[in-house]
Amino acid sequence: MSDSSFSRINRRQVLRGSVGLFAAPAFIPRLISAAPSERVRHASFGAGGMAGADLSSIASHKNVDLVAVADVDMARAESLKKQYPKIEVFQDFRKLLDKLGPMGLDSVNVSTPDHMHAPIGATAMAHNLAVYGQKPLTHDIYESRRLSEIAAEKKLVTQMGVQIHSAREYRAAVAWVQEGVIGKVKEVHTWSSKKWGDPTSLPKSANSVPASLDWQGWLGVCSDRPFIGDGYYHPGNWRRRLDFGTGTFGDMGCHIYDPVFKALDLTAPISVTFDGIPPNATNWANDAQVLYVFPGNKFTDGETVNVTWYDGDRRPPQSVIDAIKPNGLPDQGSVFFGTTGILILPHVAMPIIVGEDPEKTKNRPSPSGANHWHQFVDAVQGNGKTSAHFGYSGPLTESILLGGVASRYPGEKLLWNARKLEFSNKPEAGKYVRKTYRKGWDVPGLS
Repeated sequence: MSDSSFSRINRRQVLRGSVGLFAAPAFIPRLISAAPSERVRHASFGAGGMAGADLSSIASHKNVDLVAVADVDMARAESLKKQYPKIEVFQDFRKLLDKLGPMGLDSVNVSTPDHMHAPIGATAMAHNLAVYGQKPLTHDIYESRRLSEIAAEKKLVTQMGVQIHSAREYRAAVAWVQEGVIGKVKEVHTWSSKKWGDPTSLPKSANSVPASLDWQGWLGVCSDRPFIGDGYYHPGNWRRRLDFGTGTFGDMGCHIYDPVFKALDLTAPISVTFDGIPPNATNWANDAQVLYVFPGNKFTDGETVNVTWYDGDRRPPQSVIDAIKPNGLPDQGSVFFGTTGILILPHVAMPIIVGEDPEKTKNRPSPSGANHWHQFVDAVQGNGKTSAHFGYSGPLTESILLGGVASRYPGEKLLWNARKLEFSNKPEAGKYVRKTYRKGWDVPGLS
């Protein structure tokens, strides 16, 4: 089979194991598993921020018992215990899983900084636990592939935290595109105004670690370094840092690319080209433009389809803005150009068909929305399936993270070989596909 054939690889083929690259790790079987009639025993990795939203949304399901939480910042964990007085609190995720994983849990949510999504998620799946993993699914491309493969091998219930995936607005856009409301799609432009970059250099001064924070636990699989205060890393600005976050694209790309990926049934891209400022030694940059070329299919016009991303102050060209007048560009969202029409999808609002009477658009049949978190719990109990399982969200995340790799090589068209997880014309870029975990933080199946 040629490399060009591999570039068209189907995400379902990847996760069925037909392109499995790595041997499955040995796992410890669970002693107890939940039946559909039982309550779901759930633990959260992370206690504040997005973790707080995830765990409260999951715990709001009538059949869920929140039994434990692990957070490297005990101030956050102890604060949560005021709301859930019966939960066990841990500072080390490994201790929680060692104690409760084999027999005391059914599911977990992993809602930590990006660099720990894969280590915690893989360890939880080693205990045969269902995993709700925040977006991006992982920090690195290799990690996404492995989590997808492990979930498929063990037939586990999984869901990525792209909650708008289940909202009526995004479902409507997917349905209308696939129904041919705008014909075959020729190209897509998608963007976010957020700025999860930082052009400054690493501060030289270090600060004392707060008494409540396990700094080594926060660093996890990443190399040791001094703690910097004023929120430089913890709790809020880690998204800007190369080792811990994935920048604007990794954060918002998983949301905004999601309906594009789903509507067009995209697989692995053929190539990716970055235009903009590259990252500095420690931080992601702002104002990126990333051009993806994907294989075409029955929903697209031609053998390939271009999907272009813009963030920060970057926006689609004037020709796009002129084409959708008088609607204008939303602050965040996408524009689908079809052979017979144009669809605007704001983030988050109902899609707009350019030139169509708004009343007609309003009355178009569309799928109803669903509770993304409850969908996960229902699937754990054997009722239905998740829609953003790792078989879907793993390949989505792989594609998104390619933009971060491409940002290291501005102006160069990188040719991607999905089967081999490598760039056929830039082999040295492979060092950004998979990182080395630091000593003492090995994870079976990942490191």
